[in-house]
Amino acid sequence: MKKVVWGVLSTAKIGWEKVIPAMQKGEHCEIRAIASRNLEKGRAWADKLGIPKAYGSYEALLADPEIEAIYNPLPNDQHVPLTLAAARAGKHVLCEKPVALTATQAAELREVAGQVHIMEAFMVRFHPQWIAVRERVQRGELGDLRAVQTYFSYFNRDPDNIRNQADMGGGALYDIGCYPIVTGRFLFGAEPKRVIALVDRDPDFKTDRMVSALVDFGEGRRLDFTVSTQSVPYQRVQVCGTKKRIEIQIPFNAPLGGSCEVYSDDGSHLDGQSTTTETIGACNQYTLQGDVFSRVVRGEISLPYGVEDAIRNMRVIDALFESEKTGAWVTI
Repeated sequence: MKKVVWGVLSTAKIGWEKVIPAMQKGEHCEIRAIASRNLEKGRAWADKLGIPKAYGSYEALLADPEIEAIYNPLPNDQHVPLTLAAARAGKHVLCEKPVALTATQAAELREVAGQVHIMEAFMVRFHPQWIAVRERVQRGELGDLRAVQTYFSYFNRDPDNIRNQADMGGGALYDIGCYPIVTGRFLFGAEPKRVIALVDRDPDFKTDRMVSALVDFGEGRRLDFTVSTQSVPYQRVQVCGTKKRIEIQIPFNAPLGGSCEVYSDDGSHLDGQSTTTETIGACNQYTLQGDVFSRVVRGEISLPYGVEDAIRNMRVIDALFESEKTGAWVTI
């Protein structure tokens, strides 16, 4: 398959630190250009990353006829406007999560969804550990899946960091709360019915620094999670059925290019003696994600997660923020 030619909007940290180097190792991706609002900065990062072209504006990159697909790692409030601009220029778009700030805003992407491919960049859905766990759930190995429990946190009080800037879409729910939601939907294979949330906001930044949520999928199936931007760095996922429990050790920031472990326990020994370990082979989830989307662009496979999927995830986030205001359950 001929490699897809990619351009990157902005020199965002997630791009140069994780995604771009990973995609450059992929079988089907060629990163040919990067754009910054500052040409000097763009050129500097292009040189560091071995990218041939640098542009001093996003518009110039989108006008490049060689570019087939765009990776959009801009701040959350710019995801929809620049994804729309890229799509209108005929470029396919892999957009960082969350795809928008509201489901209504995400729905604006429907205008171009039939013209190009657009996918929200939840790399975890392409990691073999998540695929393996879902397959075990679907086979009935855990019995009936009842609960998914998630804790995900880090500590960041840098006022200059976009995660602490409310007007740019900062806060825990947008940044990391979207992961428990998307993986809950991934494992249950269903959409939530209603939600309730408890939110603590930073008195200075006004961002949600801790969110605890209960997400009801109906039929006795529940996701409960806590995410925080001001807590000890930690992440775990427990997937609990009527017969067995699975624990994902590093669910979201799996080692790039490394292996990881998934634990299973039938509960016969509460001290953990009944736990078995499965090692998932070394991989890079960002590489896998880039190659999948490139294959979609080439028409080799169908788009696995499109605009409608992104809208559904945003509806859950909207409902959780609404629950913060009302203190009550919110139906989705």
